[in-house]
Amino acid sequence: MATTVITTPTQEVALNRGEKPQRRDVSSFINYYRDPGDGSPPMPVRISDKTVKNERPTISKPAIIKDITGQEDTYTLDKYGFQFCRRPTFLHGSDFHDSGLVQAKYYPEAKQLLKDVTGAHRIHIFDHKVRIGPSNWHKLGEGNRTTRGPLFRAHVDQSYAGAELVLRRHFPDEADDLVKRRYQIINIWRPIKTVYKDPLTVADARSVPESDLLAASILYPRGDRDETWTMLPNGAHQWYFKNRQQPDEVLLVKCFDSATLPGLARRAPHSAFEDPDMADCGHRESIETRALVFYDD
Repeated sequence: MATTVITTPTQEVALNRGEKPQRRDVSSFINYYRDPGDGSPPMPVRISDKTVKNERPTISKPAIIKDITGQEDTYTLDKYGFQFCRRPTFLHGSDFHDSGLVQAKYYPEAKQLLKDVTGAHRIHIFDHKVRIGPSNWHKLGEGNRTTRGPLFRAHVDQSYAGAELVLRRHFPDEADDLVKRRYQIINIWRPIKTVYKDPLTVADARSVPESDLLAASILYPRGDRDETWTMLPNGAHQWYFKNRQQPDEVLLVKCFDSATLPGLARRAPHSAFEDPDMADCGHRESIETRALVFYDD
């Protein structure tokens, strides 16, 4: 990939001198849910064995996506709902396309990372998704699940009710006890290669009121159901990303927290967005690993 495509001239000079790139805020758009205003719930996303069908209407709103480069330590899970960590991995490149290898080698790394960051006593990785497909993968129709790419819709992976659905699905015999103590769902989002095109942005949880979140279903072929939050537009939302995020720069995104302390971030909406300066770069490659996180109290 030509360096003239992936950096601005100022960044290119800095990189050639071995310096860190300067912060680079991006003027872009966020795709929100377009509410028809008739009181109907959002249209469910339907997933078959090979295809994801998402025809939920969206409305695009301009946003300044702020680059956290050089300020990474400012953003924490409990205050903002997301956190960046520098943590290398045993796997590289095409290793992430081998689901068995990911579960055998990457899952233990992910568990240890979450224990180190949160202090939780028990971590259960329940899913992972590799995204290597084109930006328009949702519109490709039959078979698009195998070419999954970035998701250009502001959302949270689990609503509050949806988090309990996940917990009860994976721990049916323990769920009644586990819901009495603090638990979370946290995504571990890692680039497989340095991210230029279609990076991930995360909203400051404090800037998103509960009234901007609408429960929305995901339906599976064998009758299972998940519930997420889709998101209404609001000019008060504050969005952040890490410019040129590297494979050893991991983003933790809190999707759910059962704790309700004042000032505690309980969920952080997120979305892919288009960076106009990087539109000619290759497809983004990333892996997101989803974990239930349990505490003693």
